[in-house]
Amino acid sequence: MRIYLDDERETPEGWMRTFTVPETIHALETRQVTHLSLDNDLGEDQPEGHKVLDWLEETVYNNKDFPMPKIYVHSANPTRVEHMKRAILSIERIRQQQIGGE
Repeated sequence: MRIYLDDERETPEGWMRTFTVPETIHALETRQVTHLSLDNDLGEDQPEGHKVLDWLEETVYNNKDFPMPKIYVHSANPTRVEHMKRAILSIERIRQQQIGGE
């Protein structure tokens, strides 16, 4: 399943839309997500999209068998995009260390 987290943009064909961080995490918990595309700014009083990456980093660290989706960032917030890209690299390093440590 392909998950597209965004509160405003049109959902690309072939993707399932989520509007909130909890909704996205719930989808990831199914272990069926193969691709994940994230916006950061999700509207007032909503957690920002980078919180999904915080959750994913902790989950991957604690569970080497958790399936890693291919992650994209489509946010228009340049500062958060850089932050999110660093988080993705961190998650990938954790996974590589787990694979190398076996």
